[in-house]
Amino acid sequence: MKHAGRRHVIRTGTTVEQMVRAISDMIVTGLILPGAKLDEGSLATRFDVSRTPVREALRELGAMGLIDREPNRSAVVATVTETYLHSMFEAMAELEGICARLSAARMTVDERRALELGHKASMRLVHAGAEEEYSVYNTEFHTRLYRGAHNDHVLEMVTQTRARLAPFRRAQFRLPGRLAKSYQEHDRIVTAILRADGAAAGQAAYQHVELVSDASAVFATAVARRGA
Repeated sequence: MKHAGRRHVIRTGTTVEQMVRAISDMIVTGLILPGAKLDEGSLATRFDVSRTPVREALRELGAMGLIDREPNRSAVVATVTETYLHSMFEAMAELEGICARLSAARMTVDERRALELGHKASMRLVHAGAEEEYSVYNTEFHTRLYRGAHNDHVLEMVTQTRARLAPFRRAQFRLPGRLAKSYQEHDRIVTAILRADGAAAGQAAYQHVELVSDASAVFATAVARRGA
């Protein structure tokens, strides 16, 4: 397995979710390059776990499109092209636009209040430059939009798409100034929802994901060049 830079230390008791996050982040940021083999034994040793959770983590990474795996062969890091990444973000932008538009019309008073309070509190993370904490909050923010739409089918589709894009969306916060820009984009969405302006909320959410796509593409392009 090829990797460079600071070694990720994962303690005993690592969950499948933690492994998926750690490995996907290393793939997206180029610490593991396209074409690199991911051996079950090496990963089990690295994360201090048995092979069973490693297999589950690799299965999830395969479902996310980050690795290719054939029967009786080691998993290989896939090449995520800019075109394919753009197509996923394009779908995500449409879905999030729908969620924000519906949330503006359907969110309860309590849901709107929670959205507003969470958004205002996130400014502290921006000022502190807390990338990891803001990334966690960002997931919570978007989940509130999805649930606020009160449409189970849309919730299922947007959740599945987000899972595939999660490592790319986390990577964006490594870019200089991205936290502040994300906050500003969220602010436009929240303001529109609080005003029950569905059209403005939908447009703001769509544009937000477009900007996230542009930021994330920086990593896809860099990794593709390094792996060539």
